[in-house]
Order: sequence, then structure tokens, then C-alpha cells
Amino acid sequence: LEIKPYKPGKPIEEVKRELGLKRIIKLASNENTLGPSSRTIKALRDYLPKIYLYPEDSCFYLKRELAKKLKVKRENLIMGNGSDEIMELIPKTFLNPGEGVIYGHPSFLIYEIVTKIMGGKPVPVPLKDYTYDLEGILKAITKKTKIIFICNPNNPTGTMVNEEEIKAFLKRVSKRIIVVLDEAYKDYVERRDFPNSIGLLKEYKNIIILRTFAKIYGLAGLRIGYGIAREEVIDLLSKVRLPFNVNSLAQAAALASLKDKEQVKKTRRMNREGKRFFYNAFKSLGLEYVPTQTNFILINLNPAPRRGARVSPACSETRRSGEKICRELLLKGIIIREMSAWGLNNYIRVTMGREEENKKFIQALKKILRR
Repeated sequence: LEIKPYKPGKPIEEVKRELGLKRIIKLASNENTLGPSSRTIKALRDYLPKIYLYPEDSCFYLKRELAKKLKVKRENLIMGNGSDEIMELIPKTFLNPGEGVIYGHPSFLIYEIVTKIMGGKPVPVPLKDYTYDLEGILKAITKKTKIIFICNPNNPTGTMVNEEEIKAFLKRVSKRIIVVLDEAYKDYVERRDFPNSIGLLKEYKNIIILRTFAKIYGLAGLRIGYGIAREEVIDLLSKVRLPFNVNSLAQAAALASLKDKEQVKKTRRMNREGKRFFYNAFKSLGLEYVPTQTNFILINLNPAPRRGARVSPACSETRRSGEKICRELLLKGIIIREMSAWGLNNYIRVTMGREEENKKFIQALKKILRR
């Protein structure tokens, strides 16, 4: 198989081992650095004596709580070992070898991987102004198209398409094509025109919505996500799902986190403050960033100077490599994401962390840029 394996951000323990460092700041993988709430940690501790038992395969209690929160039926939900697992179940269920899967580029790298695993044809459509080009996707549709992935908000650019745009798009897409709305970062969105995708299920039977507990709920290490769709679509996906795919601790933690609204509020507040801090810092460094609706920011290390603009001394170097900057930050114990896997060699991506983490990253970046 001609598949490039997905390379996640470097783990903290690996960096400690390699570089002999004791204190590491990781702002590479869009994790919630506040971590899970105390309520969630208690739920995990309370469940530990029961881990000799197999998990509840139906995820009954978690689905019941989710259904109540989302105003859907339990039968509209499928749980996964991360939303990545459901991304893989979709082509397993619907895609035949040689059929096309369309997605934006650059976007979440897993779309290409799951397409190739099933012998499908990846059809990347370039973004327009860092945002999914829905018109471009419509033009790319052929008789062979079976699935369209829309990452909204998009990883790695942090941009979103609004409700009006999604509605107009869906009206022009054949009902035989599965449209996947990947909303992993939905809980960070501040704009009011973000699509009410669940409301669209009444009209469109070909939609699958993906969400996760990895981001705002801080459960990335437990691997748990879910899909929302019409009952008949969920039934089909469930046929190719392996039993016991969501472990007991993940179910217990996710259930507890749904009931802890205060932790979500704290995380959103931290994210807003981090975003404001980074925007100001990048402006002062003369770096171009993409305004974000997520918990991460994409930064262009080599912005084209505007006509007549005064170029910051920090930007005097001709071409900066994201890989080089990330390597130098790593030596200082700070992990962020270099973007060569997306073809963005002169970009970096950083997650909004706690205040002290954000400040240390900017201090280190300033020193590197001004050397």
C-alpha cells in the first residue's frame, strides 16, 4: 500500500528521554492542557476495580446522556475508539475500490489514509483563503465520487464554513454521496453562524457528523469519539464496527465529563485568552497568522511584506523553515507542530495552552527569530 503513516506530535516522555530534559511544554497536538476535570478523574478512579470486566458494548449510559444533550435518539449515535475509528468505518461501509473521496487540502491527514486503505481514490481540493472551497469540491464531483469529508472547523488552518454555505452546498450534492462533517473542534467555535448540523439530519439522510471527547473535554489519551446520523446509516456502520471498541474507562470518563459544564467554561475562557495573547504576540513579531475558530493557530513564518509596510527585524531572514524552528524550540523543551506533512514547509501550528505555557513559547520563539 502506498500510504504515508500518520505522524503524531512528539510525546512528552519521548522528548524527555531523547534530550534529557525534565520540564516539557507540549503545544503540538491540540490537546486541552487543562486536562480532565476532577469529577472526571474521580469517575476513572471509581471504575478501576471493575476493569476486569469487558466494556458495555452498547455504551448505553453514555449514549443516553449524549442523546439528551444533543436532542437526538440513542439510535442516531455510534461510539468509536476516537472519531478516527468512525472515519475508518465510513469507507469500510460505503466505499468500493476505485471510487472517489473528496476533501480539502490541507486538511486532516487521516482522510487520505482511510481512503487508500479501502482502495479508494483520494481527491484533494485546494483550500481557498485557508478555508474549504465548497464550490471547488462541487466541481470535483464525478460519477465515481462516494464520500466527501468536510473538516469544520478545519485542521490545520482553524477556519470554518458557515451554515448558509453548508446548506447551499448540500442542496447541490447528490443524495448518493455521503457527506461527513468532521466537527472535532466545534466546541471552540465562537462565531454564531456555525452550522447546526444536527438540524440538517431531518432533511439530508446522507450526512454523518463526527465529534470527539479528545479536545475540549481533555480525554485524548482515552480515545473516544462519536458519530451522529440517521438510524439507517448508524445501523450500517454498526455492522462493520468491532465489538468492545470503546473501553470502560473511556466510557466512564466521557459520561462524567458531559456532566461537568464548569470545566468546559474554564477551557473556553483559557482558549479565548490564549488566542488574544497569541494574536498580539505574532503581530509584534511581524508574523502572519490565520484567525482561528479552534484551540490552535497556524502561523506563516515567511509572510510577504505589504507594499510600504515596515518589516519587523524579526522577519528579516529570507526563508524560514518550520522544521528548523520546531527543532530549535524542541531543544528548549517546547513541542509545537511543523507542517511539512501538509506541504506547508514555512508554517508552524501551535495549540493554545495555559498562560505560563503560552508565554514561555513566545519568549523562546522571539529569541530564535531574532538570533
